Amino acid sequence: MKPLIIAFLFQTSLAGAHPGIGIVMDSKGNVYYTDLKQILKIDTHGKKTIVVHDVHSHELYMDSLDNLYGEHLWYNGDALKTWGYYVWRLSSRGILEKIVPPSEGLNAKFSFVRDRFGNMYYPDRSNTCQKIIRRNVNGKDTKLGDDCLNNIRWMTVTSEGVVFAIDFHDLKKIDSNGQVTTLAKSLPDKKFTQLFLSEQHYLSGLSTDKENNIFVADYSGRQVKKISPSGQRSVVAETVIPWSPSGQLIAPNGDFWLLEYSITNACRVERISAHGQRTIF
Repeated sequence: MKPLIIAFLFQTSLAGAHPGIGIVMDSKGNVYYTDLKQILKIDTHGKKTIVVHDVHSHELYMDSLDNLYGEHLWYNGDALKTWGYYVWRLSSRGILEKIVPPSEGLNAKFSFVRDRFGNMYYPDRSNTCQKIIRRNVNGKDTKLGDDCLNNIRWMTVTSEGVVFAIDFHDLKKIDSNGQVTTLAKSLPDKKFTQLFLSEQHYLSGLSTDKENNIFVADYSGRQVKKISPSGQRSVVAETVIPWSPSGQLIAPNGDFWLLEYSITNACRVERISAHGQRTIF
């Protein structure tokens, strides 16, 4: 069987799955990421270790004290067709604990999208006019948005509370007053080798930099796109088959870290230095 056909078959089997987007850096420069089976750490010397075993986590959050947060999500099988989850925290001292106990359903108590004030941000997909929910530290919910969103996917928030969200294939900005602006439309540039990828999963993780540029992992196009505050777009990184970017972060020294998944759902991390040198972990 030809390699391309094999790739297509793998894509078919994984069409209903989606990769993790969680990749974060602590204040010391250590990088943490999910491979959907566990959480791994790459230290400042490039050594890779497992720090949280046996967790199916898509997102990660690192707070200002270097405490790491994620969830463990599981499916109870086709007979029950139900889900369960818990939320865990790995302290900066290495202590692992469950901060939301094992619960039925999907997580609606803890968001990994948080600003510096402690507010958490959730998608509300309960009706056709979708909104972003901001939950403050006292538990009060506020619906954001002077316009409807249609299909909220991944999102991120700046330290000051400006939300950037993927609305199906478009990039939307929701400022702290709730004004919705479309920054970029039809972002995916799907490669033909991603033929069987679900349209819901064309775009993946988002991040921002100090200049308020937004970076979007175009999983379908094997690219990371940068969108400026004025809406100009450019390609800042590309991967080659079988790898696609699902998440990224920009380190203080200018290094660009990519979380990548393959067509067989393998996972790796790649660092692109400020000078363009690429290192695979």
